[in-house]
Amino acid sequence: MNKHDELPVDHEIPLIAWLNKAIRAAMSILAILMVLVIFWGVADVVFVLYEKLLSPPLFILEASDILKLFGAFLMVLIGVEVYQNIVLYLKTNIIPLKLVISTALVAIARKVIVLDFNDIGPMYILSTAAVTLALGITYFLIDRQNKDS
Repeated sequence: MNKHDELPVDHEIPLIAWLNKAIRAAMSILAILMVLVIFWGVADVVFVLYEKLLSPPLFILEASDILKLFGAFLMVLIGVEVYQNIVLYLKTNIIPLKLVISTALVAIARKVIVLDFNDIGPMYILSTAAVTLALGITYFLIDRQNKDS
């Protein structure tokens, strides 16, 4: 795969070439930090699960605990997808639009899973549904376009 044409390191203006290298370095640092955040998220899930299973009553999880764990799992998955976005940004000249949309879908799905319907109003639910529908339609159209070409 080709490098980004948008950030050429051999730009005719030396300052721009140096700045493009700096942006690539910053993106590499972000990738490293995202891996650390993912491992931290996994450790957090393990710790919370351990803590919940060993608190009385032993080895019993309530529905709210399970929802919190699902939310934590999905946050780790969102982190993995963000990492994949960063890596694709660094190594290709292809805008990973489908991956960005799928990341947004996982994020909105996480939000829907952990919603506490006692604390939110109808407009919040409708707007969340609208965003979910829009992202779903966008993903479907991108997927269909990729299969047709």
